[in-house]
Amino acid sequence: MGVTVYATVADILAIGRTLTAQQQEAAEVLIEQASAKLRVTARNYHKDSDALIADGTAGADFALAVKAVIVNAVCRALDSANSAPVSSESQSGLGYSASVTYAAPGQDLYFLRNELRDLGLRQQYYGAIEVY
Repeated sequence: MGVTVYATVADILAIGRTLTAQQQEAAEVLIEQASAKLRVTARNYHKDSDALIADGTAGADFALAVKAVIVNAVCRALDSANSAPVSSESQSGLGYSASVTYAAPGQDLYFLRNELRDLGLRQQYYGAIEVY
């Protein structure tokens, strides 16, 4: 497709993860999807991730941070494929109580808020409106 990817399977292997051949194939697809998803997320916050990486002063550091975010998101997606979708569950008897906590609700490939904040994509804004 010609999509620029921000990480490779070798980056996942470099952090000490061992992947089967099937997981490596899945990781290649997930890296491409995660790169596109991060690019769209950056665009939603009026940032151009490719331009930030190409920046001469802080581009190398930003590229490493983006690579770390992509690798973490792909590792989470690969882990969710091997584990149950429910991380904890509790039930009660006659009180009719049940509680379920989902590990990755709704989707397998996601970015954490603190990862996006570290990239400068999520910023907290505040302001006030004075009405007279």
